[in-house]
Amino acid sequence: MNRFNIGDSFETSVVAVTDTTVFVDLNAKSEGVIDVAEFKDDEGNVSVKEGDKLKVFFTGEVHGEMRFTTKIGGGKADNTMIENAYKGGIPVEGHVEAEIKGGYQVKIGGARAFCPYSQMGYKKREEPAAYVGKTLTFIITEYKNDGKDILVSNRKIGESEHAQTLGKLAQEIKEGAIVEATVESIEKFGAFVNIQGFRALLPISEISFDRISDAGSVLEVGQELKVQVLKADWKNERVSVSLKALLADPWEEAAKKFPVGTKVDGKISKIMDFGLFINLDKGIDGLVHISELEGLSANTNLRKVYKVGQEMSVVVEKIDAESKRIGLVPATSKEQDETSAKYLSNQDDDGETYNPFAVLLKK
Repeated sequence: MNRFNIGDSFETSVVAVTDTTVFVDLNAKSEGVIDVAEFKDDEGNVSVKEGDKLKVFFTGEVHGEMRFTTKIGGGKADNTMIENAYKGGIPVEGHVEAEIKGGYQVKIGGARAFCPYSQMGYKKREEPAAYVGKTLTFIITEYKNDGKDILVSNRKIGESEHAQTLGKLAQEIKEGAIVEATVESIEKFGAFVNIQGFRALLPISEISFDRISDAGSVLEVGQELKVQVLKADWKNERVSVSLKALLADPWEEAAKKFPVGTKVDGKISKIMDFGLFINLDKGIDGLVHISELEGLSANTNLRKVYKVGQEMSVVVEKIDAESKRIGLVPATSKEQDETSAKYLSNQDDDGETYNPFAVLLKK
């Protein structure tokens, strides 16, 4: 049989759950036992079942039983158990009795401990008074004078749980993975999405192939998405994802849709010093270089002449779909072409040019 020292910890699995006891696997002929009360909520529901994984701490051998805990707590914790918890780094359950100078008075079994303000809560901290009256889990950071001076930290529990969660996510979610996400908030630069409790960034440039200036015009808080992980820096807790990566790239069909010579009525999507970007279709912009704009010099401020959203008729002069580049030149509009065609088709049989004024006089 394995021999343990008080405070030894390891991960194991639940092999059985009864009304009073949770049995855990010790890789031996016998099992370890944990009081089922550790896993009951206020309504008496048990939160573990056979097969669940647990991190447990050895508390001692009683009547031949190897006893373990996930945390020491409640009124059953005496000074010996509390000291063992300190030495073994075993979590303890404490009741926050009152807010005192510099922090909180916490009762652990029959002892009282002090938790500084800075060690209460982790990340999402509440107002100081909100912790009073709550039963929370702590790590004992100091144990002196036979238990008369005990210092505890709730923050270290949060840090430990967060580190475990990150470790698990790092194994499951790698760059290139496709995951489910929920929009948490919308910002000027994109949106933050929740992935299994972790907050990741969805940059505005990765939302759509279209140029988007407001993420809120496409997304809304609470919306569920399927995204692809672009970068995953778990060490620095920075993960970015893309919605666009899972959409069909419009440039794949661009060469077929816009061969050289194609005339398109588009809209100005962006104005630069060197020319105008014209939106031809969803996610596809082409460039009219300033040198192609009649009556303008290279020093002309195009922003004073044109406006974003202004319509412009262009002809495709060259296209490189692989590099996502289309060269355009200005052209007459389709309306102008249709008017010209009508003008030419309405010539008299004797070759005289069509005169719209004469047509009006005939009416």
